[in-house]
Amino acid sequence: MSSDIALAFFPLAASLFGLLVGSFVNVVIYRVPRGESVVFPPSRCTACGHRIGPLENIPVVSWLALGGRCSSCKAPISVRYPLVELVVGALFALSAIEYGPTLACLAASLLSAVLVAVLFFDLDHLLIPDAFVVPCAILAFAFSATQHHMLDAFEGAAIAGGGFLLIYLATRGRGMGLGDVKLAAALGFALQVRTSVALVAASFIAGAAIALPVLVAGSRGRRDALPFGPFLVIAGLVLVFAPQVAFAPFEAYRHWVQMHGAAL
Repeated sequence: MSSDIALAFFPLAASLFGLLVGSFVNVVIYRVPRGESVVFPPSRCTACGHRIGPLENIPVVSWLALGGRCSSCKAPISVRYPLVELVVGALFALSAIEYGPTLACLAASLLSAVLVAVLFFDLDHLLIPDAFVVPCAILAFAFSATQHHMLDAFEGAAIAGGGFLLIYLATRGRGMGLGDVKLAAALGFALQVRTSVALVAASFIAGAAIALPVLVAGSRGRRDALPFGPFLVIAGLVLVFAPQVAFAPFEAYRHWVQMHGAAL
């Protein structure tokens, strides 16, 4: 009975740990492009330099308690900080539910944290540095290794990376950057042949679903660059955590064809 209780609370514990990891992800997103250490100095207000104490650095809770403002200078603190923490915490909980207390859970959780960093970094800088791609590839391969799919990992990386490389060459780099190609290959290490093919399609579907409303709303013009990395991240997370969601429309169509084909 005690083991059952521990398993029931495992997703909650994972989500709380994910909130802490999300706080670190915020530090990475802010400091890496500035060439600063992600460890030292301790966190400070970017407006006045006030050192953030432990009670002011509790994920989500501190932001809410402070009303989204620095306790010293009252400068606004972006809502992105608690948002990133919540997203990473939710992904850790999802990984715990999907894989339980296993090495697969650990690899998937850390992979999701890196992908969240990639998403927001690319949104800010239209760039996916190798400092993110390399750990993404390592964690993706580790995830496949825990599933005993190491050969499939290399095939998935070749298919996903090769597919995006062809698109990159065909568009002469206007549609996406080499960072997107490398990220696709890195993500492919976590996927098998079928899901790596789906990654290419799902990322463009996600891109269309998100980019078109943005263009219609006028927040970005047609000539403004839209980062492709976030679409890859979204597609990759879906295919790692819930591949049935991506394949559901195709399975439904195949079932419809079988049913109507039999009737004919």
